[in-house]
Amino acid sequence: MTRVLVADDQLLIRAGLVGLLRAAPGVEVVGEAGDGAEAVALAADTRPDVILMDIRMPGMSGIVATREILATAPEPAPRILMLTTFDLDEYVYGALRAGASGFLLKDSSPERLLAAVAAVSGGDALFAPSVTRRLVEAFAQRGGGANDSAQPPADLAALTTREVEVLRLIAGGLSNADIADRLYISEATVKTHLNRTMAKLDLDSRAQAVVVAYETGLVTPGTGRG
Repeated sequence: MTRVLVADDQLLIRAGLVGLLRAAPGVEVVGEAGDGAEAVALAADTRPDVILMDIRMPGMSGIVATREILATAPEPAPRILMLTTFDLDEYVYGALRAGASGFLLKDSSPERLLAAVAAVSGGDALFAPSVTRRLVEAFAQRGGGANDSAQPPADLAALTTREVEVLRLIAGGLSNADIADRLYISEATVKTHLNRTMAKLDLDSRAQAVVVAYETGLVTPGTGRG
């Protein structure tokens, strides 16, 4: 049973999401929040597996709420799926940096919503890596070019050569299966390298790993390549 918390300040949208989730097999709605502060409190009380979090809410925004929830939640921390109206909403990049597992458009179909909840709950990437790359490229604000030397950027010095290689390919838009084929390793090994990378860099999601790859100069916005 996947326990879900819904946070959206628009009552009709929140009610629609809750109704859809309650009708789905294997899903339990454990709470509804009308703003970010209420979402933080309910997340602590109910310990959901997944949180549907509106990005724009009065008072505490969904981004701030996401950051607070992930900073204080005991393991396993909830997976947070941001809700937005536009696929290139200026707040999406901030949400990824805060640790959100992905985002979902509010006009998505019911099937897409339920599939997203299932994917996030299972620890998978919510959206295609190409979408992650497009978002990061649109909003990453940094100077300089890609790091073309044999040495990783200083911020990534804790990573092994293979971990850096996997991170670069993830940021370039490749799926785990694509990376496994490219490096002649198994998908399980790719996941192991990614999990170790996230642990070393204190990251909460694959999306955050992509952000770090861009911000450190490991890859170049606009190309997705290092």
